Amino acid sequence: MRHSVLLVDDNQDVRRALRGMFEASGFVCSEAENGQQALSEAAGLKPDLIILDFSMPGMNGLAAAASLKRILPLTAIIMFTMFASETIAADARAAGVSAVFSKDQAARLIPKAESLLMKHKAAI
Repeated sequence: MRHSVLLVDDNQDVRRALRGMFEASGFVCSEAENGQQALSEAAGLKPDLIILDFSMPGMNGLAAAASLKRILPLTAIIMFTMFASETIAADARAAGVSAVFSKDQAARLIPKAESLLMKHKAAI
C-alpha cells in the first residue's frame, strides 16, 4: 500500500522539491500552500502524513498543526522549517507534531517519515 502525504508550504519551489523526493520514494502526494488550505485538503484526503512548514502567512504551522490534529488525530505531522529551535520543537510537540526538521536536513526527511508511518502502523 502506498502512503499519502500532504505537503504544506507557502513556497512552491519547496513543495515541488518535496514532491519529487516523496514521489521517488513511492508516496502519493498532494499540496497546500497555507494552513487554511491544509485544513481543507486534509479533511477530504485524510493523508497518512503531513509535512508542514512553520512560517506561513495567515495561519502559521503551529496553529495549523493543532487544528489538523483535532480533525485527524492519528495522522503523523512533521514540521519542516527554516526556524528549527528547541522552543519551536517544544511548541510543535505540544501542538501534536511528531517531529521537527530543519530544511537543511532534507536528506533525513524520507527515512523519518517512513519510520513514523511504521510506528503508526504497528500501533494500530
